Amino acid sequence: EHLRTLKVPGNQIAAVSWEGGGLRVGLAVDSFIYFANVRPDYKWGYCSNTVVYAYTRPDRPEYCVVFWDTKNNEKYVKYVKSLISITTCGDFCILATKTDESHPQEENETESNGATYVLVLCNSIGTPLDSKYIDIGPLFVSMTKTHVIAASKEAFYTWQYRVAKKLTALEINQVSRTRKDGRERVYHVDDTPSGSVEGTLDYSKILAVTRDPICCITASDKTLIVGRESGTIQRYSLPNFCLAQKYVLSCRAYQMSLNCNSSRLAIIDIAGVLNFFDLEAQTTDSMGQQVIGEQLKFERRDVWDMKWANDNPDLFAMMEKTRMYVFRNLDPEEPIQTSGYICSFEDLEIKSVILDEILKDPEHPNKDYIINFEIRSLRDSRALIEKVGIEDASQFIEDNPHPRLWRLLAEAALQKLDLPTAEQAFVRCKDYQGIEFVKRLGNLLSESMKQAEVAAYFGRFEEAERMYLDMDRRDLAISLRIKLGDWFRVLQLLRSGSGDSDDTLLEQAYNAIGDYFADRQKWVNAVQYYLQGRNQERLADCYYMLEDYEGLEMLASALPENNKLLPDIAHMFVTVGMCEQAVTAFLKCNMPKAAVDACVHLNQWNKAVELAKNHNMKEIGSLLSKYASHLLKKNKVFDAIELYRKANYFLEAAKLMFKIADEEAKKRTKPLRVKKLYVLAALLVQQYHEQMKNTQKGKLKGKHSEATSALAGLLEEDALSLDNRIIDNAWRGAEAYHFFLLAQRQLYEGYVDAAMRTTLHLRDYEDIIPAVEIYSLLALCACANRAFGTCSEAFIQLESLDSLSPEQKQQYEDLALEIFTKHSPKDTRKTDLDSLCESGEGKLPTCIASGRPITEYQFWMCNVCKHCVQDQEISNYNFCPLCHSSVG
Repeated sequence: EHLRTLKVPGNQIAAVSWEGGGLRVGLAVDSFIYFANVRPDYKWGYCSNTVVYAYTRPDRPEYCVVFWDTKNNEKYVKYVKSLISITTCGDFCILATKTDESHPQEENETESNGATYVLVLCNSIGTPLDSKYIDIGPLFVSMTKTHVIAASKEAFYTWQYRVAKKLTALEINQVSRTRKDGRERVYHVDDTPSGSVEGTLDYSKILAVTRDPICCITASDKTLIVGRESGTIQRYSLPNFCLAQKYVLSCRAYQMSLNCNSSRLAIIDIAGVLNFFDLEAQTTDSMGQQVIGEQLKFERRDVWDMKWANDNPDLFAMMEKTRMYVFRNLDPEEPIQTSGYICSFEDLEIKSVILDEILKDPEHPNKDYIINFEIRSLRDSRALIEKVGIEDASQFIEDNPHPRLWRLLAEAALQKLDLPTAEQAFVRCKDYQGIEFVKRLGNLLSESMKQAEVAAYFGRFEEAERMYLDMDRRDLAISLRIKLGDWFRVLQLLRSGSGDSDDTLLEQAYNAIGDYFADRQKWVNAVQYYLQGRNQERLADCYYMLEDYEGLEMLASALPENNKLLPDIAHMFVTVGMCEQAVTAFLKCNMPKAAVDACVHLNQWNKAVELAKNHNMKEIGSLLSKYASHLLKKNKVFDAIELYRKANYFLEAAKLMFKIADEEAKKRTKPLRVKKLYVLAALLVQQYHEQMKNTQKGKLKGKHSEATSALAGLLEEDALSLDNRIIDNAWRGAEAYHFFLLAQRQLYEGYVDAAMRTTLHLRDYEDIIPAVEIYSLLALCACANRAFGTCSEAFIQLESLDSLSPEQKQQYEDLALEIFTKHSPKDTRKTDLDSLCESGEGKLPTCIASGRPITEYQFWMCNVCKHCVQDQEISNYNFCPLCHSSVG
């Protein structure tokens, strides 16, 4: 591809050689050696004090795009695959790239499936704001404040971009419809758009080959210029893209640029010759026809960069070899020796960047490579003001007017307190704030006060403060420092005063310094100042960040009731699991519901229930059941029991415990464990009884006797209980397994009569222990006790059981035959139980220690399970044989 042409004087080039590590070429022409500097077409741009440049690194396949903020000397790096070009305008830049075909496009870009190029709109720190997928190769890209224009050889694409800060709510909703609204259009270079019909996005029609391809483009806010290889340039009006004019040049343009009012076009051709074309001039050709547009009789050779001034249509700077020239109305000023690329030209100052040096070490750009040049009129005006005086300088600026020069004059007049001249100059440069400042100065009587205000205006704050203090105007010094945000100095000034300082101002200073430290995460320092500034809200945040929960608790207790900060502090406590403190804070601001939610969140269910009851809330039951069902789903039954027990829902806990005991009993493995489970379940029922009694006692306090309240509690139990078996017979399961274990213990210890008597009690518990086990044990004990009548009755019961198979029944019959052929089925003596039954005294209490009936009138009764033990037996025990509560 043909990039550039260099014309060298002479007849024959004999040899060409590159400089080893640089950008120079040596040419042997006839008997001379020429040296040429190559100016690389770097991928770079300048927007909003930021130089954007791209380079490649050996360790990465992508381009490394650096956004270097020259003002703050900060850089932001972005890696971009297949970067084609960088274009900038105002505060934004466009990165043109080729899509990575190995990765699918983003979902929101379904409209452009198959598109092979992307235009990414970024801000000055490299944050992508928007992107568009296009099908034409963006060989040439131009950008204005409203449009992006990308051109291939045959066609150009336009995108009217928007940035978030300018979008209204209505427009945000319409962003998805931007294509339909004509925000994007594409045109073939041979088409003649009238501007009345919207452009199309049908890429198939605009990919047709043209005989005269596009070679460069440029655009301003109201004009688009498209240059073609034949020398034709096409002018389109923006924003409707109507083809307004065609012009013919005598050269092939390589680079074009429009001035600030779009009246003149600068063209650098492929040989480096700079020409100008006046787009609005009207001339008459040789045929007598009137023609619009004229190529100016101006030519400069070896030009490789140029830039129009942003604020003057006749002012431009250009780079010729290693010199920079500034032209006003095509008249040059004296050249400046530099090889920098021009970034911007405004306010009579040119900013350029020496990219050759920066790209030698692109990771560490140096501010020394950013150079600012003042043009001659600015230098002359400054010299006149310094050496001759304001009046002569004013006359010179009148002859060469520019806002920057008037501003320079205004500042010089302010320094000398020449207020009329300063005001006039501010009016000429349209600086409203400056005019207001001069008027305010005119109202001041004291000369020293005026000087102090001027010093502050020019940023000499130390000098201004000293002047204020010398005038004994500490208040003005303080207000100056407040405007600057220098709160440390404000505090010093407030403390240094002899009189009482303003308390509100002191608090403001303390809080501002606290904010300063908090922003830098120096929480300890911030706390000290917030305490002095009595800023409770920020103090709470600092305590939380420092994990100083004692300080947070003290702060919460010091706050008045219903303070708006209390809920926030309570939530802080909740996040770190401090339930008690969170509840206190919530209750203090009258938010019991939030307090209950906090308890539930932190699994403090007993506290939650207590709060719900105290504040008459109904939803705690549903919360508990939800959590319990959640635990049961995970098969954490004991956790659910503990939950109900902590929440004082003893009956629900007991039901679950009975269920576990029943399941364990079915396993027929460890009767002692089963007994323990039944005892636990019964104890929970006992706690339920106590709870109901206490509830009624609380309700009827001072009105009725204790007996009445107990009766009311029992009646409420009856009304509430759904499972009377659990409430009425809570101890049955524990009794059954207690006697079952006791009988076997007595049998193994040789007390066969006692074992038989204990086993006889088990006949009442066939619903808990299988009958086959009860009667097998009874037959064994009776046989050992030689009570063959009881043994016979046990065998009769075993043989009549439906749960046994015929084979098992046959075995019992054979065993009975073997026993009763040897022994008559009669008891040798009556048992105590039978004699008592005959005496007709009714059911007697059973001693749970020995299994014997209690006939004496004096016996010991357990306070917990209400079971009895004979007096002579209890002396052997420290704990109740059944429930294991303390005897004392």
